Amino acid sequence: MMKQLKTLLIAATLLFSTSQVIAQAKIAHVDTNEIMSKMPAMMEAQKQLDNLQKTYDKEFKTMVDEYQSKLEKYNREAETVTEQLNTERAKEVQDMEKRIQDYRQTAQKELNQKEEDLMKPLMDRAKAAIEKVGKAKGYQYVINSTGLLLADGPDLTTDVKKELGF
Repeated sequence: MMKQLKTLLIAATLLFSTSQVIAQAKIAHVDTNEIMSKMPAMMEAQKQLDNLQKTYDKEFKTMVDEYQSKLEKYNREAETVTEQLNTERAKEVQDMEKRIQDYRQTAQKELNQKEEDLMKPLMDRAKAAIEKVGKAKGYQYVINSTGLLLADGPDLTTDVKKELGF
C-alpha cells in the first residue's frame, strides 16, 4: 500500500511539473498544407508530375489497346489456325500482359520517386522558414495546425509565407 501511494505521489508530481512547463512554453501553429500548396515552386512541381503522369497514361493506354486488338484478332482466328499458332499466340498475349503489368509498376515507382525528388527540397525549405519565423518570434514549439482540434494560439502561416516570398 505504501509503495502504491509513493508511486501515485511521484506520478502526480511529474504531471504537475509537466503541465507547468507546457504552460510556460510559447506555442504557435502553422498550416503546412496551405504553405506548401501556395508555394510557386510547388505549383511548378505539380505541373511536372501531372505531365509525367499523362505521358505514362498515354503509353499505358497504347499498350492496352494493342493488347486488346491482338486478343480480339486471336480469338476470332482461333478456330481457323493451327494448334501450334494458337499456343504461340497465347504465349504472346501472356507476355504482353506481363509487360503491361511491369510497365504500370515501373511507371508508378518512377512517378513516386520523381514526386519525392521534387517535394523534399520544397518541404525542407518550408521547414527552414517555419523554424526561422518561430525562433524570430520567440516560440519554443510550432505545431502543424492541420491535425489540431483547437488552434486558438498564434498562427504563423502568413509570416512563413512572407519568409518564403509569397
